[in-house]
Amino acid sequence: MTQGGLPVQRACQAVGLNRATYYRSVVNWAQRDGLVIEALTTLGATKPRWGFWKYVDRLRNTGHAWNHKRLWRVYCQLRLNLPRRTKKRLPLRFRHPLVVVPQPNVVWAVDFMSDTLYGGRRFRTLNILDEGVREGLVIEIDTSLPAERVIRVLEHVVAWRGQPQAIRLDNGPEFIAERFMVWCAERDIELRYIQPGKPDQNAFIERYNRTYRTEVLNAYVFESLEQVREISTEWLQSYNEERPHDALAGLPPATYRAQLEASSSPLAVSP
Repeated sequence: MTQGGLPVQRACQAVGLNRATYYRSVVNWAQRDGLVIEALTTLGATKPRWGFWKYVDRLRNTGHAWNHKRLWRVYCQLRLNLPRRTKKRLPLRFRHPLVVVPQPNVVWAVDFMSDTLYGGRRFRTLNILDEGVREGLVIEIDTSLPAERVIRVLEHVVAWRGQPQAIRLDNGPEFIAERFMVWCAERDIELRYIQPGKPDQNAFIERYNRTYRTEVLNAYVFESLEQVREISTEWLQSYNEERPHDALAGLPPATYRAQLEASSSPLAVSP
């Protein structure tokens, strides 16, 4: 606009530019702040987890008198900002009482566990327990168990066991994923989330996990995932069919469930 003959004052007013800025010459900030860039880059390479204010104190202790505002400007331009962990905001979770209905497929409890192979490779387990009869339904084992895998495991269990009325679970990322919540909503399965930091609200599967940890994960040194799966499958069968359960009058979960189903069948009703 100024080259077209418009006065500088009117041109600056048209574009909202201060006249002092118009007359100020362009400065190469990288050249002007070369010493600051060098100092911050050196600290960033040697002390990457210190953060800005420790950099400021270190530079002052070594004799540099740069203003902290200038250091912050260059620090941001170099993109040395450390990522800040923000707390995940969850909806208000209400405490659901641990009322046990002695029937299968009323409430399932779901939880994750983790351990390490002999070579250092970590793996996870997805444990599903039927609270009403204390029966372990599945132990899925792999290095990664995202929400899609959880859905596939649940679909497989529902296919042979039937569908639960509700699932009790924590606030893990796999359980608050939209895909998982939509899958449960489409099947009219109630999700009973426990309050954050309150594992006692999912006490049945926590007790189940402790038994699995003691008798399997802590009892063996695993060399492969196949070995973990094989031993876990044998343990789950023994847990359901052989191991007496104190809360079931000393009966194994499978035997207790069979007695419930027999007593509730129409043939068991006396005329």
